[in-house]
Amino acid sequence: MAVYLTKEKKREIFAEYGGNPDNSGSTEGQIALFTYRINSLSDHLRANKKDHSCRRTLLTLVGKRRKLLAYLASKDIQKYRDLIAKLGIRK
Repeated sequence: MAVYLTKEKKREIFAEYGGNPDNSGSTEGQIALFTYRINSLSDHLRANKKDHSCRRTLLTLVGKRRKLLAYLASKDIQKYRDLIAKLGIRK
């Protein structure tokens, strides 16, 4: 993991979205973690436009998050709607 993502920050994210700090496998927690990483990488790319390895990582994370969001929408549409509203992902 990158330096910007400490164990405490990961536990905080999983506690808020996954229900339990140790529940790192929850779909909601993983989506929230990917969103945090995507936002951090986006800020980095605004300052460093030619960092292509970071851009590739960003696109990979966006794809993983999209797949998890599709899975969550197919399993529980209400949790999906609550999560995207809480994270501010969709308009």
